[in-house]
Amino acid sequence: MKLQATLIGFTAIVMWSFLALFTAASGKMPPFQLSAVAFAIGSLPGIVTFALRPERLALLKQPAKVWIVGIAGLFGYHFLYFTALRNAPAVEAGLIAYLWPLLIVVGSALLPGERLRWYHVVGAFAGLAGTILIIGKNGIAFDPAFAFGYGAALLCAFTWSGYSLLTRRFDAVSTDVVTGFCLATSLLSLVCHLGLEETVWPVSTGEWLAVAGLGLFPVGAAFYAWDHGVKNGDIQILGAASYAAPLLSTLILLLTGFGEPSLRIALACVLITGGALLAASEMFRGKGRVRGA
Repeated sequence: MKLQATLIGFTAIVMWSFLALFTAASGKMPPFQLSAVAFAIGSLPGIVTFALRPERLALLKQPAKVWIVGIAGLFGYHFLYFTALRNAPAVEAGLIAYLWPLLIVVGSALLPGERLRWYHVVGAFAGLAGTILIIGKNGIAFDPAFAFGYGAALLCAFTWSGYSLLTRRFDAVSTDVVTGFCLATSLLSLVCHLGLEETVWPVSTGEWLAVAGLGLFPVGAAFYAWDHGVKNGDIQILGAASYAAPLLSTLILLLTGFGEPSLRIALACVLITGGALLAASEMFRGKGRVRGA
């Protein structure tokens, strides 16, 4: 069961790797508007489930702390990420924000029943090194003038890692509540859009399909899969494996003609894949299944 849940959680990482492609193909819709639309679409599977099985609506009756953590995680992460990108260079802000997998691995030591091993940490750092190679391909230069943006990116990393770790503490809460988190995030994103942005709609069928794909997978099904994975799977492996998202995203962009292969990407592939395999070595030996039984 633990291995299966971990694999389900990994599907979220695979879906997140399509985020850049779908976003690039979605046209010029501003970020908060895109977030509002995508999260609304992402909530549709849950809404359909509730319509077909109304008795599951009772599962939405959860303590306030569950809703606070869920909404703060989904909306808070995106709000801080967009704020970081508005106030700092994308490369440096992206690298800081992508500290969250490492924070999940290290923070997992605070969870009941979890034991942080050296190979979890080394695997996560290898993934971070590979991510730096991908995101920082043109160099990295942290300028104090962008301190506010960097701070928002750091809070972004702590927000998503904190959400993931706290979600593990709510393992008895049904994944159905993610529908509510998505709806709330959509509404809050709409408020931010109306106050901060001008409305821009897709102008072609291809752009609308990209927005739909974004909502159904990276901003939809991925959050349901991640919720199940971190609650029931190996959160340390998922944390280290999360660095596969920028690598897979880059490979997808290469395959779709948005980039060119290089030795740097090959090295990043070795670091990220090797780091994930190292972090998962205990599960491959079978001890992870015993410990999770």
